Amino acid sequence: MNAHEIDYFISGEEMQYVEVELDPEESVIAEAGSLMMMDEHIEMNTIFGDGTNQDRGLVGKLFGAGKRLLTGESLFMTLFTNNGHGKRRVSFASPYPGKIIPMDLSEMGGKIICQKDSFLCAAKGVSVGIALQKKLGAGFFGGEGFIMQKLEGDGMSFVHTGGTVCKRQLQPGEVLKVDTGCLVAMTQDVEYDIEFVKGIKTAIFGGEGLFFATLRGPGTVWIQSLPFSRMADRIVSASGATGRKEEGSVLGGIGRLIDGD
Repeated sequence: MNAHEIDYFISGEEMQYVEVELDPEESVIAEAGSLMMMDEHIEMNTIFGDGTNQDRGLVGKLFGAGKRLLTGESLFMTLFTNNGHGKRRVSFASPYPGKIIPMDLSEMGGKIICQKDSFLCAAKGVSVGIALQKKLGAGFFGGEGFIMQKLEGDGMSFVHTGGTVCKRQLQPGEVLKVDTGCLVAMTQDVEYDIEFVKGIKTAIFGGEGLFFATLRGPGTVWIQSLPFSRMADRIVSASGATGRKEEGSVLGGIGRLIDGD
């Protein structure tokens, strides 16, 4: 294996965290700000990119950091390394209520496509890059823009979802239509496109947005029941503040116009 081989344990129900066990000299990469706790003798370092290009010179480091900048993430990630003589543990927490999904990339063809803000942590050696949408419609109206994250390698990686997660195995040619904000991750063989909601009344007054994602098998998809954007909208609405964001669309102004804003 190119990636470090790590052990892990996921704790909690609504607010989960993953505890990663590291042997001496093993490392794990994580998004900045996701650390919950760690044992003594674990060294924490800030790095450019995902750590897979640390030996490629300045150009390689800048390229890796630039890929993360395109996905809207920080230029930096955090590397946690066990510098002790025995096993040590480090834990990472989800940023909002939901589930943590462990993914062994060696069992999934070496690549997973996911939402740009769903990545939590991974074994060192897993590459965190960008996945450009091939179709123009998916890029503009898919809720994630042209760019989604791709996790590549042969190690363990962890993504977090909002609410409850549904895992669906799609057969060849089988189509699943989902709200654009509810799509969390999919294997590389799944075809992803955007479809306009039929019927002008349904599109404008249905309350489900103007577009939904169509996923065509074969492959595996992970769907979340509570996108963070939906939860944030409810909080803003309950607080009495004005504002509305159309999930997965650049046409949110239509909704605001209808609301009289």
